[in-house]
Amino acid sequence: MHGMEISKLLSILSYIFFLALVYSFCSITPTSSSSLQHDFIKCLHRNTHIDFPLDQTFFAPAKIVSMFNEVLESTAQNLRFLTKSMPKPGFIFNPIDESHVQASIICSTKHDIHLRVRSGGHDYEGLSYVSEIEKPQINVNIKDNSAWVQAGATVGLQDCREEQSPWVSGWFVLELRHRRAHNRRCYGSMMRKYGLGGDNVLDAKIVDANGKILNRTSMGEDMFWAIKGGGGASFGIILAWKIKLVPVPKTVTVFTVTKTLQQDATRILSKWQVVADKLVEELFIRVIFNVAGNNGNKTVTTSYNALFLGNKGMLMKVMKKSFPELGLTRIESVEMSWIESIVYISGFPSQTPTNVLLQGKSPFPKINFKAKSDFVKKPIPESGLKGMFKKFLKEDSPMMIWNPYGGMMAKISESQIPFPHRKGIIFKIQYMTAWPNSEKRPSRHINWIRDLYSYMMPYVSSNPRQAYVNYRDLDLGKNKKNTKTSFKQAQVWGAKYFKDNFNRLVRIKSKVDPDNFFRHEQSIPPHV
Repeated sequence: MHGMEISKLLSILSYIFFLALVYSFCSITPTSSSSLQHDFIKCLHRNTHIDFPLDQTFFAPAKIVSMFNEVLESTAQNLRFLTKSMPKPGFIFNPIDESHVQASIICSTKHDIHLRVRSGGHDYEGLSYVSEIEKPQINVNIKDNSAWVQAGATVGLQDCREEQSPWVSGWFVLELRHRRAHNRRCYGSMMRKYGLGGDNVLDAKIVDANGKILNRTSMGEDMFWAIKGGGGASFGIILAWKIKLVPVPKTVTVFTVTKTLQQDATRILSKWQVVADKLVEELFIRVIFNVAGNNGNKTVTTSYNALFLGNKGMLMKVMKKSFPELGLTRIESVEMSWIESIVYISGFPSQTPTNVLLQGKSPFPKINFKAKSDFVKKPIPESGLKGMFKKFLKEDSPMMIWNPYGGMMAKISESQIPFPHRKGIIFKIQYMTAWPNSEKRPSRHINWIRDLYSYMMPYVSSNPRQAYVNYRDLDLGKNKKNTKTSFKQAQVWGAKYFKDNFNRLVRIKSKVDPDNFFRHEQSIPPHV
């Protein structure tokens, strides 16, 4: 699959919410499995006053054809984790009311069930996937420029709903992804102007490990801080977020300029590294790397994909002053509304109507992929870039995305929310490779990306080498498969994602979920 198609796929994944209940023990006989399911359902009925039709909410594996696999695999994007050899949940419960979420936690505790909340379809390591929820509510309050957004709202649904005024939440992606009702830091093309989604959260509704629904006041400021980016599924299940809306101009401008190695790509990329984080806050220029051609004609393409919060005339002045090397022309710059720019940045063909964002599922094909991430503090020298390009050309369908920092990202302290990658970061790297189901040796692609990651070590952050938790990477380490996760063991990957904030997250986890009810391979552990 072409790298740009991968980029499109990852840009518009749908984000919704369901519970996948996994037995906390390794094997269960058919009799005990059936008995446990029956007991769990009885417990649910006792702990909620809202009925749930079993044919729509409860799914279990069966020898005959059942909905279980369809629900489990419905919108999972990474085919790597849909193979028969991968572990599957014992059964799935799809809540249709908040009280069902509460009851699920209470009953999982009572019957010693390991509960996982799956959603998002975005989890790179397959720790969570997606189910469907009907019409999640989005209530916009124009008077105080805020909105309550229910868990389950897709990015497109939210953006379209909020287009009714000049105040929008940008790319506040309310995915429950591997937050399993978690707390996305939210990257987007307005991050240099307004920061991340997590920087703009005003309140939240969360179900804690005791099955209680809390808001900002009742959960306290420590827990509220933790859920705004503190590692998916570690503290509870988010039911809704209250977010601060931010203004956008009536007209924005976008462009994509592509340069190959034969078109002086190395020199232009070197200049981008110098200016990307220093441009005016209204301008976001990311670089998307792909390969084109084949055999002797194969080359690396660098596509400068941008959003400017202003008109074309203003953009041209900024580019002429700060980044003339790119050679941007007025013809390549396109003015449009902000909501149209979301369609553009998502990689849809030109003239695609904005209602495409209302689709509940990604229109792009599922793929097998592996991804990793890095943060860069100093420009990578041309010698390093040339070596990187050389390795890039050895893979079939590689992709990288370099996201610029600076602006508001550099003004917010590392400790304001758990996300610590702030001042001093020039840009973030996402590495990715993909392969078809027909691939006989998928390990060669994973080995390739690990080799590239190793090659980049001298050019990226160190002590610790930082990573982005929403590009989940189990190569960095993972927790033991029990409730007594080692703090020392978790600190290895935790410091990469959260730096010094990891220690505070552990302290908060120890207070709000000391028994480690909410856990997975890279969840925050209590300090035991």
